[in-house]
Amino acid sequence: MIVRWWITALQLTELFVSSFVHLAYGFYIFSTAVAGDLSQALTDSFYKPNNLEPNLKTEDSKAITTSAEDLPPIVLVHGIFGFGKGRLGGLSYFAGAEKKDDRVLVPDLGSLTSIYDRARELFYYLKGGQVDYGEEHSKACGHSQFGRIYEQGHYPEWDEDHPIHFVGHSAGAQVVRVLQQMLADKAFKGYENTSENWVLSITSLSGAFNGTTRTYFDGMQPEDGKSLRPVSLLQLCRIGVLIYDWIDIPWLKNYYNFGFDHFNISWRKIGIWGLLDCLLGNAGPFASGDWILPDLTLQGSIKLNSHLHTFPNTYYFSYATKRTAKVMGLTVPSGILGIHPLLFIRVLQMSLWRHPPDVPPPYKGYRDEDWWGNDGALNTISMTHPRFPVEHPSQLVVKDSDCQPLRPGIWYYKIVEGDHILFIVNRERAGVQFDLIYDSIFERCRKHVFRKNPTMPDHIIS
Repeated sequence: MIVRWWITALQLTELFVSSFVHLAYGFYIFSTAVAGDLSQALTDSFYKPNNLEPNLKTEDSKAITTSAEDLPPIVLVHGIFGFGKGRLGGLSYFAGAEKKDDRVLVPDLGSLTSIYDRARELFYYLKGGQVDYGEEHSKACGHSQFGRIYEQGHYPEWDEDHPIHFVGHSAGAQVVRVLQQMLADKAFKGYENTSENWVLSITSLSGAFNGTTRTYFDGMQPEDGKSLRPVSLLQLCRIGVLIYDWIDIPWLKNYYNFGFDHFNISWRKIGIWGLLDCLLGNAGPFASGDWILPDLTLQGSIKLNSHLHTFPNTYYFSYATKRTAKVMGLTVPSGILGIHPLLFIRVLQMSLWRHPPDVPPPYKGYRDEDWWGNDGALNTISMTHPRFPVEHPSQLVVKDSDCQPLRPGIWYYKIVEGDHILFIVNRERAGVQFDLIYDSIFERCRKHVFRKNPTMPDHIIS
């Protein structure tokens, strides 16, 4: 009995610490964005350039646009709790990496919506029109079939002759894979000519291909990968998100949005009883399972991967991050100072993961030790390439010659020392590594512009 009380006390302490750290970091990001916007507004109000400078800037802008017109755009897709251009003011999820090229798009997708819903949103963001989640899916999940309207697509000419490079961070990488499969399956009503060849390349940065054991530490039940533990970090998150969306303050949701507008859980539509119904788990995205965390469990990822293909004409490259090391046969965090406070506890917990002995393993041949290496959010084994339930063609890149030439249809992957958020939000944390990673990504995209003329790299691809 005493041991049980101690375990419960430790679990509650861990929950309190994790909740506090996550809330503090969220507040830090939000306040940083507000401070940046206020600073910019003050600068703009006091500093008024002379008439000559705007003319020069306009001419430069035209020159850049003209020279870049023939290049396929590079689309940066954010991960869980992420945001695109236009959210959180002038703050950049990719820490300004989008400024490294003249043809970069940073879509704003639902930060907690399911992989499926985000893939649908990404399509209409690019092509234009009203987001159609599909009649069958919408009925099954209890939300509106139609969502946000894009009066003008950000790349309406997108087709097989005008393909796109995609770069996805974390869950964003899996979103792009699902979108490519939808294109191959011609899953968009009114667009019967789509194909997998609309995607020229997919680059993954800490991509969530095979799920993560972190979901179970945060509150997902390992028994089914769908339900939540009654007392957990994700339960607190669920309650906070539902209240945030129900209060529905327009300027606040314009600043940051979890993406559940198509569930219509605003107080204006469902009232106080509707909120109570959602909080009790009888309605809303968390009741239907149509949100991102079930997709990030091992079971959910295996279910997704079971119908996702690696296509022969698409280039694939992934960076798998790791913040653990082997010491005398044990997997431990690789240093304390190099791991963000938001992730340190999870790095330690994930390196000690044990699958519950009374729960069937998620796949044949499962071993706990394969999942110990991690970056605080994802297991390194999950980030290299799609592995479960079927392993896709892959090649580890240790030396530059390992990927020369870069061939389509193969997942080339590199192991990078870093935690899960090293290459986003705060550029200073990654230092020189930031530029090395993103320069190599953008350079690789620009080397593979046309399928009809595959380029053989003549110098380093890092």
